[in-house]
Amino acid sequence: MKPKKISERSAQNIKYLLERKNVKNLNLRIRKDGSVYVSASPRVPLAQIDDFVSRHSAYIQQAQQRLTDLARRCKETKQYSKDECLAVFNQLLTELYPRIKPYGAALPGLRVRKMTSRWGSCQTVKGIITLNTHLLATPQICIEYVIMHELCHLLQPNHSQQFYALLTKLMPDWPERKQLLNQTHIALN
Repeated sequence: MKPKKISERSAQNIKYLLERKNVKNLNLRIRKDGSVYVSASPRVPLAQIDDFVSRHSAYIQQAQQRLTDLARRCKETKQYSKDECLAVFNQLLTELYPRIKPYGAALPGLRVRKMTSRWGSCQTVKGIITLNTHLLATPQICIEYVIMHELCHLLQPNHSQQFYALLTKLMPDWPERKQLLNQTHIALN
């Protein structure tokens, strides 16, 4: 395996990491730590890449500011214990499970843990739902949405049309709940 060709560059006072690899387009990413990452084909001239970064400087600065604000809010967000989370999540699971039981889903086991990139997950084969401890800081209707979403995965292990049809049947207002969850700005880290 070839070693990655990564170099540190700067354009219009924006420092960024450049990785040369076989890609069609110039790709720009703002990482969780606020660093800027660009991937480009070895054939693209450095001047073109610097110009690309410069043209996106406003976007980069806005994204970095959002990350700074999010980190500040994260420090202000109360950290919940696993016991606190289990108590609330188990109660809501008990209330929501009867909606899916008629479809043949067994009552799943429940686990909680701090996750960095998702609100919940479902191990369909083992019948276990795992929920993010940060979820407890969101409104109850958002927690209910995530639990129902994971319950539906017990019967539909992907995000197919059948999955969304089942979710819509069991929780018709799920899009509004999901939108509210997305607007809560709880940091997942």
